Amino acid sequence: MNPSQKALSKAKLGHLILKNRIIKAGCFEGMSQDGRVTEALVKHHSDMAKGGVAMTTVAYCSVSADGLAYGHEMHIKKSLIPELKALTRSVHDEDCYASIQLGHCGYFASKKVIKKRPMGASVKFNLFRFSICRKMSKKDINDKIRDFVQAAEIAVKSGFDALEIHAGHGYLLSQFISPYTNKRRDEYGGSIENRMRFPCEVLRQIRNKIGPDVPILVKMNLTDGVKSGLNLEEAIEVAKAFERAGASALVPSSGFTSKTPFMMLRGHVPVKEMVANQVNLLIKLGLTLFGKIMVKEYKYMPLFHFSQTKEVKRVVDIPLIYIGGVTTTQEITKVIESGFDFVQVGRALIHDNEFVKKMYNNELVDEVCDACNRCVAAMDGGGVYCVSKRMGYM
Repeated sequence: MNPSQKALSKAKLGHLILKNRIIKAGCFEGMSQDGRVTEALVKHHSDMAKGGVAMTTVAYCSVSADGLAYGHEMHIKKSLIPELKALTRSVHDEDCYASIQLGHCGYFASKKVIKKRPMGASVKFNLFRFSICRKMSKKDINDKIRDFVQAAEIAVKSGFDALEIHAGHGYLLSQFISPYTNKRRDEYGGSIENRMRFPCEVLRQIRNKIGPDVPILVKMNLTDGVKSGLNLEEAIEVAKAFERAGASALVPSSGFTSKTPFMMLRGHVPVKEMVANQVNLLIKLGLTLFGKIMVKEYKYMPLFHFSQTKEVKRVVDIPLIYIGGVTTTQEITKVIESGFDFVQVGRALIHDNEFVKKMYNNELVDEVCDACNRCVAAMDGGGVYCVSKRMGYM
């Protein structure tokens, strides 16, 4: 078996047998206008399935109405089950599994969208939203655990084969894990054990509710990329805690959405396109005047999470799903040959959803994603697509 064949070989994830080791990453699509499952969202994921991935991930989906950052994000609720079933059915029809990324924005939820003051681990000012969140009470924490569990149950009833719990990128669970946002002095703050209490309880209660058969992936941070934030040393302890709490697999990433959003992506920051697609005039003005200061640029390099993720792999026995800087067959081969169980691919599949099919056919991929990140701006302009390819920049 040559290296590329190994990447395309079957592999076990929980109780699922995936037809290959390539998973479409959870990249926010911007296709849930009015919080619904649109035809565009269904087509986006059915196209990914047709392109040959073993599983595609629907993202970002809030577990409750107060966890939304935008009006075109989905809030998981029972009334959406028929629409979600149509989505999962379209993916299953193409011999592909469907996963759904569940999370909550916490302190960077939009006050305009949720119609109330955002909440987080501790009181925190959000420059991007020009808002100050309130500190969550123990009742709030218990309410959010219940919301995560209910959303997971709805997802399973809707036909999703796996769940991805978002505990990275500065989302609510990450806000409890990170010392940058968690300044609490109760049993949910201070030591890493205390900061992991809420995220691990979410995971445990979801597992208790949905049973042992549905894989639960956890997206977590290797580093927040901010001073006094989570570092690799603590991230290793985070990984161990999630394994003990019942995670089926981990997806280690990096960056804090409200502070270092392009750390998780690397490459060009498309300020011009981001300004053009913003409808909030205050944010539009802020990005125009201070975009290059507010949104730090990180140099792109292939497999930019590779060395840090290998450190996590050494300490856990559950599958590690690699993500970060994967755009070529050679890079996928290196990841799988290095012992990673699966690889999540995002922008390269947005650029060419038939990327995996071409691997099966041994076709040479002449054009690859150039990390221009214009697709990120497109999320706020009607839905994600490869702008460079469509506009002929490549």
